[in-house]
Amino acid sequence: MRTDTDLLMVLRSPLLPLPHAFTTRAGGVSTGAYGALTGGGLNLDDREDDPELVAENRRRLTGALGFAGERVARLDQVHGTQVREARPGVQEGDALVTTEPGLLLAIGTADCYPILLADEAAGVIGAAHAGWRGTLGGIGARTVEAMVARGASPERIRAAVGPGICGERYPVGVDVARGFREAGLGEFVLEREGAPHLDLAGANRAVLLAAGLLPGNIWVSGRCSTEPDFYSYRRDGGRTGRMWAVIGLPGSKGGAA
Repeated sequence: MRTDTDLLMVLRSPLLPLPHAFTTRAGGVSTGAYGALTGGGLNLDDREDDPELVAENRRRLTGALGFAGERVARLDQVHGTQVREARPGVQEGDALVTTEPGLLLAIGTADCYPILLADEAAGVIGAAHAGWRGTLGGIGARTVEAMVARGASPERIRAAVGPGICGERYPVGVDVARGFREAGLGEFVLEREGAPHLDLAGANRAVLLAAGLLPGNIWVSGRCSTEPDFYSYRRDGGRTGRMWAVIGLPGSKGGAA
């Protein structure tokens, strides 16, 4: 792994000043299809894996960041563009925003792109899940809009785009490719082996720039989820774990001090 990878289990962006992480598949206790190359896997999704093992994985992650396990806001992600005001527990949608200290926002992925955002001066954070539908619908921009409504400034917002499936590994249908071209994102449609592929990382960066973020305030990990370090739905034929991208405002109410 690169030097910005924590020995424990996570990637961090040098741009984000607040507690955050993009998990890998290493550092947990899951086994089998949910394990890691060496040792237990850090699967954070309990829909198919042993719930007790997943609970321990979540405890390790939240504890490493100094947050209480019960102070996690998550989503039942539906590949849409709904932005929710974060609260502990699970809501339906594809992005979360909050100004509440001690609350950890979590996005689950296994090929889609996670985006973490922060305006530290305003005390506003956001987290978004961007597959091709969310990217095309501007989920990153919608999250920025929700943060601005809570006092953030686009010029101050810093964003980190975590690991997701890279363009070379992501063939799509001609209708999806046409949709990106019609939305002005045609430069992120790649032609590979006679089929269109999507560069979702680049497309999400473009969406954030159009929303007013400064180029120097956007970090893209450059990591592909099909690498062995990560869980990948496409690579593993649908039976795989999930990573989390998490961010929180340090403070009271059981969160980081």
